[in-house]
Order: sequence, then structure tokens, then C-alpha cells
Amino acid sequence: MIDPFDYCRSEFPALYGPALPMEFNLADLWEKVADTIPEKQALADGSRRFTYAALDARANALAHVLERRGVKAGDHIGVYLYNCSEYIETMLAAFKLRAVPINVNYRYVEDELRYLFTDADAVALVADVAFAPKISAIRYELPLLHTVITVGADGDYESLIASESSSRDFGPRSADDHYMLYTGGTTGMPKGVIWRHQDVFFGAMGGAGGGSTPIATPEEISQRCVEGRTRVVPACPFMHGTAHWMALSTLFVGGAVIIDQNRNFNPAALWRLIADEAATFLVIVGDAFARPLVEAIDADVDLSSLQVLLSGGAILSPAIKEALVDVLPGVIIVDGYGASETGGQGQSVTVGGSAVPASTRFTVNGQTMVLDDDLNPAKVGVVGRLARRGHIPLGYYKDPEKTAATFPTDANGDRWSVPGDHARLEEDGNITLLGRGSMSINTGGEKVYPEEIESALKSHPTVFDAVVVGVPDERFGERVVAVVQARESLDLEPSALMNHVRLNAAAYKAPRSIIPVENIQRLPSGKPDYRWARTTAMNALGLA
Repeated sequence: MIDPFDYCRSEFPALYGPALPMEFNLADLWEKVADTIPEKQALADGSRRFTYAALDARANALAHVLERRGVKAGDHIGVYLYNCSEYIETMLAAFKLRAVPINVNYRYVEDELRYLFTDADAVALVADVAFAPKISAIRYELPLLHTVITVGADGDYESLIASESSSRDFGPRSADDHYMLYTGGTTGMPKGVIWRHQDVFFGAMGGAGGGSTPIATPEEISQRCVEGRTRVVPACPFMHGTAHWMALSTLFVGGAVIIDQNRNFNPAALWRLIADEAATFLVIVGDAFARPLVEAIDADVDLSSLQVLLSGGAILSPAIKEALVDVLPGVIIVDGYGASETGGQGQSVTVGGSAVPASTRFTVNGQTMVLDDDLNPAKVGVVGRLARRGHIPLGYYKDPEKTAATFPTDANGDRWSVPGDHARLEEDGNITLLGRGSMSINTGGEKVYPEEIESALKSHPTVFDAVVVGVPDERFGERVVAVVQARESLDLEPSALMNHVRLNAAAYKAPRSIIPVENIQRLPSGKPDYRWARTTAMNALGLA
């Protein structure tokens, strides 16, 4: 079995220097907060309410359970759960042991789970009892997996932690301890992105800034958390970075995490939860969440507590953003841009009464730039690749080739994270995000970015959702095709949709074919499932 710490130190020796005088470790930081505000509410999970002290005690007990079963520093622990308090507890318990929690997509089938557990070298698994049949079907093929703990009415999680000590008798930890996020993106097999604790804390979890300047010392987090008032509802699954990054960043500033117990997205129930819990912050993923929320809003549901709606992981189309501003006039609408390989990079903020820009422009942080192919800053107006330096990951687990390609070093010795999104620097210093280069469509030598055309389509009154892909074309190499879901009881007129796109974009970007479907299929994160859309388009056009 590969030792994860040894592997990373051998693969990335230049990134491991001598210990810093200040260690920003996630478990240490969490414990400072829990000790400062022990009686403050940390989690609301249905009828279950946990203070910081209670949540910390449960995480301590779980850490002892895992330790007793042989889990040690550097080991990988799969977290195969729906959104629940046990998800956060498992992550905290792993950090306390210097182990590494691994996010597991609960929609995976057996083959995908087998791949993930094998690739991640998982030795332990905390899983919902509902997934027991899938685990049993593949466990004989996973020789490293020696521990499975189940959560639920028939599971053993509660009895195990009840029998263990909740004391905090763990060894010293390091800023170099690992955090890993498995990301599948929109194509390809999932890959584990390895971060140091210190880098993910500042790069992806806000650095306990709570919207202000990040902390300068670990001790400062105790001062920041006292005034925490954020009550966040992550509507997206914890198995994706957007949700658990926001949950953890809220806990680091002394706020409360409110868990939506619905296993399927229910917009009306989500609005009621926000009202009942006086939530101040809602986290969603793009139009797949936003459009149903707009259409389910109820004037009789009191949403006066809500201050911020953040979309992370997928960008809101201008038409949907306008609708949100209209139905939530007192709420700040934020498009957050980032990736598993970069953390947060920028924001696009819209407030009631302000105009919604027609293109996707972001104000980015000081570590983010548009680079040309030689890793030099791109000139204003030139399309390049969006990149970040500073607090970025070590690389991909067990994949040196992808690591070298995504995390290159420039001539000045600066190391960058360049996941592949294309962007353009504007005169005002903001950037216009164009989309993932790997998903761009090359039609007759011209590049078409799906997100731009999807936004144009979704601004048409008959369109509920749309995904744009390229299919083979003898003359142009590829041609643009749109897979479109109509609004309920409305009919799609392909020619009208094509003309509508031409009003918003160059004619060559307009879909040559419109493929109507009953329901658009998206990934659990809310991102478009481009593989499904392309297969659907190919089959409909007889190209499969």
C-alpha cells in the first residue's frame, strides 16, 4: 500500500520545506473555535441540534473509534453519506487523526465505486446504511478496506461513538497534513486533488475571514468566531467541494450550518427551511438549483432573514440572475468562481436595483490571472487560461502526468494551478469567463463555448434548461447542437430558438440542431452532464 505522506513528499519535494513558525491545521483551528464558543449552535440537522462542544465531542469519539480500528495518520477514509451531521463529524474526526476524508459520490454505481475506493487507497468507510448492498457487492475486491461504519437507524455509528471516550487526547498535527477532494469535473474518471491543510484553509475555506481579511495567526480565529452570525444552508451535496467548503468556512467563523434533510432537491421545502431556521446564507449550484427556486417562491414564506445567495460550482445565466434579483430584491446574489484545483478565485456580485451584465464577468483575487500558453500574463482582450498561484494544491493523487500539466511552474519559479478554463482580461481589470477549453466546440476553426450558448437559450421564455455540445460534422469538423428541456406546457420552436441565439451571439455559434428532451440530466453537483448530452444528441441525429 502506498503511504500517502511518503508519496507526496517524494513527488513534490520542493513544496515541503521546514515547518513554519505558525501552523494552520484544520483540526487545530476547529478546536480553537470549539473551545471559544462551546455553547453556541454549530449544526441544525432536522430535530437534532449540536453545539460546538457537542459536535467536537462526537468527532473526538469517532476519531477514537477509527483509531481503535487501525486508522492512522495519512490513511484515507471514504465519506459515503447524504448531507447530515455525521458527514461533518467524519471530516473533523479524520483531521483530528491526521487522516484524510475522501468524498464519495452517492450516485455512483458499483464499477465507479470500485474505481474510486481503489484509486483512493481507502482503508475505512463511513456510509449510510442505504448503501450497504453496493458496498457488500464490491468489498471482496477492496483488500485495503478494513473498516466500514454505517449511519442510520439500523447502523452502528451511534452505538460505536457512545462507547468511546470523547476526550481530546491526540498527537500534534501539521500545516502539511493532507486534505483531498475527488473531482470528476464533467468528463473523465474522478481524480483526487491533494491540498495541504494550510493551503486549503486559505485557498478554499476563506481563511476564517468571513468576507473580510483572513486571519494572520491561528490564535486570531478565537477572536473572529465570537461574533459569527452566519446561518448557512448548503442546498448542494456535501460530497462536492462547494457545499462542505462553505459549511466548514461557516464553522470556522462561528456560524451555524443548517442541513436540508431532503435527499432530492425540493425548492419549496428549501424556502420553508430557510424561513423556519432564519437562515442568512443559501448556497446553490447554478441554474439547475436557481430556476426551480425562482418558480417555487411563495410570498407567504418569510425570507426576510436571507441576506446572501451564493452559486458556486456552476455559473448563473443572466436571465436566471435577473429573475433572482426580481423575486429576492433585498438579497445579494453572488456568483462564486473557482475549482477543486484552485479554491475560490473570484466573484460576480449583483444587488437589487443593479443591472445584470449580459456576459459573465468576475472580479478576481490578487493571485488569479489570465495567462498565455507560455504562462505569461495575457494582454487585455486576449483569450487565455485562467490560473491561480499561492495557496494551491500539491497535485493529483497518484497522477504525476496530470499534476505536471495542471500545476506548471513558470520561468520565474512561480507555480500555478491551470485547470483549463478560458477567460479574457478586460480593460477594467475584471475577467470574462468563457468556459472550459476541453468542452469548447471547434466549428470551422471558430471556438464556441457551451456556457455562452446555454445562457442565451435559457433566456428564451419557452426554455427551462439547455446543454450545448459539439457533434461530428464533415464540413466544419464539429457543429453546435443543443439538448433542450421546455418549460411545462410550452412547445419548443427550433427555428425561433436558433434566431434567438443569433440575437445574442455570432451566427456561427447558433445551434444547427435542437434536440428536445423531457428532462435534462445533470451531475449531482448541478453541473451539466456533457457526456449524457452528447450521447443523447448523437443518438437523436443518427450519428452514434
